[in-house]
Parts: sequence; C-alpha cells; structure tokens
Amino acid sequence: MDKSFNNTDLEDYKESGVLKGKVALVTGGSSGIGRAVSIAYAKEGAKVVIGYLDDKKSADETIDIIKKYGGEARALDADLSLSENCEKLVQFALDEFGQLDIIVNNAGFQYPQTSLLDIGDEQLLKTFQIKVFAMVYITRAALPHLKNGSRIINTASVNAYQGHSELIDYAGANGAIVSLTRSLAKNLVDKYIAVNGIAPGPIWTPLITKTFEDLNPDVAEDFGEDVPQGRPGQPYELAKAFVFLADPQNSYMTGQFLHVNGGGYMSS
Repeated sequence: MDKSFNNTDLEDYKESGVLKGKVALVTGGSSGIGRAVSIAYAKEGAKVVIGYLDDKKSADETIDIIKKYGGEARALDADLSLSENCEKLVQFALDEFGQLDIIVNNAGFQYPQTSLLDIGDEQLLKTFQIKVFAMVYITRAALPHLKNGSRIINTASVNAYQGHSELIDYAGANGAIVSLTRSLAKNLVDKYIAVNGIAPGPIWTPLITKTFEDLNPDVAEDFGEDVPQGRPGQPYELAKAFVFLADPQNSYMTGQFLHVNGGGYMSS
C-alpha cells in the first residue's frame, strides 16, 4: 500500500473563488483532512484560522502552503477538550479577521482497543471530549457571531454508520456527531445557518499512522483495502466535498452527511 500523503498541498486544485470574503475556522487543521480543507478554503478565497494541538511545525507548514497560494491564515495551539480553550480559539479568529462564516469541527482522536474491557474511563472521556464536546464548545462559542448564510460542517466517520470492532468508543462518538449535526440543523434552520457533515471512509492521514501502525502493523498495512476502490483515500480527495458544503450557493442542504469512502454504500 502506498503510505505517502499525496498532493497534500493541493497543487492541482482548481479554485473558483466561491469563498471569497469568508472567514473559516478549522479545528484539527494542521495536518491530514484538516490541512487539505484549510488549503482548499484558502485557495477559494477564504481567510483561515487553524486550531491545532502541540504540533506547531505542521501548523506552520500548512500556513506556509496557504501563503504560497496568496492566502491568509493564522493558527492557535489549543487543547479543545476544554471549553475555555474553544472559546479562546473562536475569539482568536474574531480578533484576527473580524468575522466568522464557516466552522469546520474536524479535531479527532482515536485509540484502538480489542475489547470494551480495555477502554478505561480516561480514554472514553478523552475520545468524547475531543470528538463531541469540542464540537459543542466551538459551535456554542461561535454561534452568536454567525449570521444568515453561515455554515457549520462536522467531520464524523464511516464508523458511525457501520461500527468498528477495535474503535468502539470512537465509533460511538462519531454516532453522536451525526445525531448532533441533524439536531442542530433543525434548530438553526430558521436562522439560515446550514449544518452538515462529512463521514469519510478510510483516509490515509497522520492520525492513522499514529493510532494503528505502532499498535497493529497488520491493520495499518491492510488499511482501506476492503472498500470497492481497494485503497485508502488521500486527504485532498475530500477537499471539494468540504468546499461544496461551505459554498454560499449550496443553500437547500442541511442536516445531511456526505459519504466520501471509496464506493461503500451507506443506507442512512
């Protein structure tokens, strides 16, 4: 399997300027899917604020790529498991660019366990804090500053729909994200704020190497081979889906999830 992160700076991405004048906040934006989204948004004309944890080098690399294309971006190191840090990140975005139009809740954490008995309280809490609580904290802090036509986009996972025998808590957290997204979409529909999400299939990102490769090399080696396309996706292959959900002209879609997963069929 090709384990390289292909085309992560989206050199071949053909922009059309649909996000010109917008400001986007992307959590988990320093690498993987978040990096691809941040770069695509910048190429489409948005100013981007990246939330990341600890890895300043990756955040700086993402900003450098965005600058290479003439875009503007800022980054803040923040542990989003804490509500006060989520509030600081939102305020940072407002202080830097004066507005917020697009929220991408993309921060993630997963740690495989072969048995529910091995999932301790600390891991369970951390998984839900980063995947679910942070989504609520960020959105809650941003909501007073969003206006008609704003977009909230939540990254879930194919595992919310089909489960995963070694990612029980992670799959459960992503299931919560699906329900929260649908509920928030109904809650905000009269404010003309669309809330949608993307449930990626197997995407080869640093999160995968971090959580699987050291623990179970066989899983990492076979990662993505069970989908119809027979391979994992690359982060850049999700970029257009995130742009579509952020596009102001996509005005009749809310409470929905896009499934970018190499051909797997999802029944709901």
